[in-house]
Amino acid sequence: MKKYDLCVIGGGPAGYAAAMRALDFGKKTILIEKNRLGGAAVFNGALSSKTLWEISTEYFEFRNFAENRLIQSGTASTGLSGKLKPDFDWILKSMNDTLNTKEKQLMKQVEALEMMKGDNFSFINGKGELEDRNTIKITTEDGATEIIQAENIVLATGSRPRVLNNIPVDEKIICTSNGIHSMSGFPKSIVIVGAGVIGCEFATILGNFGCTRVNLIDKEDRILPFEDDDVAEVVIKNFEELGVNIHHNASLDKLDILNGKVSYSLKYKDDSRQTFEVEKALLSIGRVPNIEGLGLEKAGIKCKSGGHIEDNDTQTSVPNIYAVGDLTADIALVNVGELEGRHAVEKIYGNKIKPLSYSNISTIMFLNPEIAAVGMNEKQARAAGLSYRVACYHYSYISRALAKRNTNGFFKILVSDDDQMKVLGMRALGMHSSSAMAAVSLLISTNGGIELLTELIQPHPSIPEGIQECVRMLKHSSVLKPEVFKTGMRCTRVVNGVTVEY
Repeated sequence: MKKYDLCVIGGGPAGYAAAMRALDFGKKTILIEKNRLGGAAVFNGALSSKTLWEISTEYFEFRNFAENRLIQSGTASTGLSGKLKPDFDWILKSMNDTLNTKEKQLMKQVEALEMMKGDNFSFINGKGELEDRNTIKITTEDGATEIIQAENIVLATGSRPRVLNNIPVDEKIICTSNGIHSMSGFPKSIVIVGAGVIGCEFATILGNFGCTRVNLIDKEDRILPFEDDDVAEVVIKNFEELGVNIHHNASLDKLDILNGKVSYSLKYKDDSRQTFEVEKALLSIGRVPNIEGLGLEKAGIKCKSGGHIEDNDTQTSVPNIYAVGDLTADIALVNVGELEGRHAVEKIYGNKIKPLSYSNISTIMFLNPEIAAVGMNEKQARAAGLSYRVACYHYSYISRALAKRNTNGFFKILVSDDDQMKVLGMRALGMHSSSAMAAVSLLISTNGGIELLTELIQPHPSIPEGIQECVRMLKHSSVLKPEVFKTGMRCTRVVNGVTVEY
């Protein structure tokens, strides 16, 4: 029986990162993955959907530019603008080429490390199942089995889209995010069940291409209820321009396939009901952890009521077994999964004492425009009873945005209401906004103030210059003055829930 220092079950972002970190410590490691390396970070998840979003955004921008130029040149009447149609087959091929490139990178490293490390690193394409706290049974696709032992184990089997028992998901007419990429063409119409981040992202993608009438079901008064009003209002306005129809205050009563199409009924908060018919449906109602067949009960691992594994800073109820990524439901993001995978290994072999902190985790919502976030927003700060200072700086004053002729967006930064002005959080809407988060995220993790940002020399012209002007407004040292440019600039204090001049 082969013995290892560490066995990692699951080759998605969390598991792959854990295995690679273990090699840094010189530990004999085995990585087990039953499907394809990369998991939801590559397939049916982050990279696939974001590739579609990038292509859709490029198409949307080009179409708008071309149509505007045709109108200005007086040639719109020739019908040229009507010929600007997206090629679905090319789009899918481009997406798959991207996914294959990433998978090849991961596989190339695994194969090279197997040769370089000899018996100290192994990769097996198969299913891993716990027999006890140190024993793992591996079953390959051809049915062959092998029993191994490991001193420590990291579980990183990820998650899958949540479905409902009363909805017949066939991944053709009624899809989850796993099946949406396998469509044979743009549907004429679709209903998206769930107005969370993923549902809104797919509504944006389809809306950008302009070939599909999109209906989005939202239980709340407005989408993105966890975000500030000014953030949500930009998204809502752009959805309207894309032709996305939002069923507000609605809950799904029934959804079924009738005569090859989707029939769905909604119940509204005023008890009224409506029935609609569309070509396709997409369920976007969250994800569930992949714990089936892992043998958790045989190892004595405790789970929460929702099926996620109980953990204390990645360590499960069994001291030598760790759970990372979507299995623990801290924050289901690729960067968080990678962080947790590395952290678990560092706890095992690096004597790491400091627990993980999620306060400076940056996130992106791939909408129209993209939205990047880190730390608190105003809604959260008010709910926590904090007094704070806030500055907003619109893209229309940023030279790079003007050069791109795309000024749809703004920066908003929150700081503590004191002389230190420690960063509490930031929201950024607009092109390249996600690339501007690193400095602010670092300040949050170090509990730092904004002084460094006011003096940091940004490249010119660049979008992050807007962040610099944002913090300079808080220091009363901005180049453009908010008292002159009142539209799109704001610098205020919120004290005990009341907004006052700053």
